[in-house]
Parts: sequence; structure tokens; C-alpha cells
Amino acid sequence: MGRPFVTLKLATSLDGRIATASGESRWITSERARLQVHAMRANEGFVMIGAGTARSDNPSLLARTDPAPLRQPNRVVVTTDFDIPAGGRLFENLEQSALLVFGAEGADGSRRAALESAGARLEAVPRHQAGLDLAVALERVAAFASGGVLAEGGGGLAASLLAAELVDRIEWFRAPIVLGAEGRPAISGLGVEALVAAPRFRRVALRELGPDIWESYVPAS
Repeated sequence: MGRPFVTLKLATSLDGRIATASGESRWITSERARLQVHAMRANEGFVMIGAGTARSDNPSLLARTDPAPLRQPNRVVVTTDFDIPAGGRLFENLEQSALLVFGAEGADGSRRAALESAGARLEAVPRHQAGLDLAVALERVAAFASGGVLAEGGGGLAASLLAAELVDRIEWFRAPIVLGAEGRPAISGLGVEALVAAPRFRRVALRELGPDIWESYVPAS
């Protein structure tokens, strides 16, 4: 079985930051941009985040649209050691939207038990030097249900998907604000030492969305 189509959503300042140094991020982009993201969620089978985003933002990852979507996307959290709280908004509405938590094979059993008791479906995948094997994780996602994946961050997950060449499209919302080097980057380190090794994309759309710019990219090759 193949993997699902993966869209990486980025909502950043002009200089590619998703939060201040203290973690403040609400709201960098405008309400119109946020409404567009909810519409994207409603059209996908899954919304995916990393453990840091789950811990710091306590998101629901549900699609809030008017009218309400016919179905909610399933939620996916990537956390190497299953170290996210066994509660919060991710564990609400499990009858509408499943919660899949991916961690490493051999990770802490007590953490796994707590998440399972709270209603999450757990999946253990191989671990390598760069983190979890996301290609395997995405194959498991495809086996669970149909539909694409909207990856919403944070920086570590974005970098891992890009490094593994698992991103099929980027939807990038840029707000007219600058946060500087102290801000938290939308994409963590990629280990690129030469330009020839950098992931390259081709822009296929450019739109104004209120005060923000919305750009769409696909892989250049």
C-alpha cells in the first residue's frame, strides 16, 4: 500500500517564524487565513502535528467551518517517546475523529498505556538517527483510512517530512510581520551544507488573503 498525499501547511511571519521566542503565536496570520486552513482540514482525511505542537498549543485539530463539515479529519500526532499528555482537546470528540499517536518501537510502556486508556490509537514504527520513520507512519495512516494528510507543524515535523521527501505540496501563509532570529522557525534544521542538496519547490499559485500572502508550491522535480 502506498502513502497518502501530504500537504505541508505553514503559517508564518515574513521571515518564516511561527512564534516568538517565548512561544506566543496567536495570532500571526489573519482570521481569513485561519478560516482557509479550516476549509483545508475539512477536505483532508487527516491532520498531522508533532509532539511539541500538541504540548504547547493543546489543539483540537477539528475543522470549524460554516456549515459544519460532513466529516471531521482524523488527528495524527508524531511523538517519538509517546510523551504527550493523555488528555486535552485532542481527546475530545473521539466519536467524530480518531486520534492516532505514532511513536518509536520500544518506547515507554506506561506512557503508551495512559494514551490508550484515554482513547488514542497507538502505532509503533521504526526509529532511525533522524527520528521516526515517517514513510512507514504514513503507510499506516493510509491503511487506517483514505484521504490526504495536512501536516500543520511544528518545525521538527516539517523538517522531517521535507528531509524524507514526503511533502507533495506546500500551502504557505505569510503575515506582514517580522519576528527576527529569536522567533521559532517554521522548519527546523535540515542539515543542508550545499545548495544542490536543498529541497526545491516550484510555486504554482500566489494570492492575497486579507493582509496575508498565500503561496502554493509543489516539488520542483
